[in-house]
Amino acid sequence: MGEKCDILVTGTGAFGERIIFDIAVTAGKPVKVAIGGRNQARMEWLRLAANSRAAMFGRPAYFSTLPIKWGSAETVAEAVAASDPAVVIQAASVQSPSVIHTTDSAWGQLVKKGGLSVTTVFQSLLSERAARAMRLAGNQGAFINCCYPDVVNGILAAKNLPITCGVGNVAILSNMFEGDLGIRRAGSLKVLAHYQCLGPWRLPAAERGGTPARVWIDDEEVDDLYPRFAHLKLTPEPVIDISGCTTVPIVYALLGHHDLLGHAPAPEGLPGGYPVAIKDRVMTWTCPPASNATKPSPGTVPSRKKAVLVEDDGRVVYCGTMRSEFAKLSATLAEGFHVDDLETVYAEMVELRAKLGG
Repeated sequence: MGEKCDILVTGTGAFGERIIFDIAVTAGKPVKVAIGGRNQARMEWLRLAANSRAAMFGRPAYFSTLPIKWGSAETVAEAVAASDPAVVIQAASVQSPSVIHTTDSAWGQLVKKGGLSVTTVFQSLLSERAARAMRLAGNQGAFINCCYPDVVNGILAAKNLPITCGVGNVAILSNMFEGDLGIRRAGSLKVLAHYQCLGPWRLPAAERGGTPARVWIDDEEVDDLYPRFAHLKLTPEPVIDISGCTTVPIVYALLGHHDLLGHAPAPEGLPGGYPVAIKDRVMTWTCPPASNATKPSPGTVPSRKKAVLVEDDGRVVYCGTMRSEFAKLSATLAEGFHVDDLETVYAEMVELRAKLGG
């Protein structure tokens, strides 16, 4: 029988570690965190290190471990039912994030050409099982998906599974701009951005292009985003030191520790990222009034050059370069899939990745 907790973090990789360690040194109110995963030795180390950090900084955060069997939604549901979390943070994936900068295999080259959307099925599998597990366990808590949320959250929503929001992506940009400008007043800077808006900021300033994020400062839209922030550049590696940390204030707000004005990708499964507010533990999303949009706007819809789109009928469609690259390898996979066929398509994608040395 697992120990009851406030937060269940599923996933013990670098992203989960960042979240766990940041909670350890920032908690302002008592919070119990269960670290869930398959590798007991890794979980024990994270528990020890997190509790040590909390003690070091005098923070009322307490960490325990919870074994999770990822084989099916039913086995994951056993862990959810045992711990009864108020918030589930899903950070486990069967695809390492390092693939975005590792090109020493044919699989890595495919991701480079087609974009991170190539890994959609791998990013979706465990998040879909975790969301189904919450439903099977009768858990009514918030569900935060950390794995490629701009696309995966749409898949979860199409399956009518619980999804509160994602983390990172739009929040990476909003916090990057706020940090550089010295803005510390929540809500004064607003951003609409899709995951594809991040790519240019990994490049040298002279090479940036494409449709940028839309940014407003005190309701005035920034019309020179790339020149104004030419001096800012994201690392080519996953920017976990920012994206993982964006999870923490959202989690505290969903626990009722404080209200929040911030940003999150794919709230309720919507495409793109938006300003969000959390009040009395309830999240709402908005488009800035100056954007003249009440629904996902052109500023948040990805370019079809390297996009994955989740259509209203539940079809997941590959577009542009990604579709053409897939077609060279598998006509069937290039056609996309229906969200109800995720497990079947996953098995096919595993074969393809193995064939390409990924």
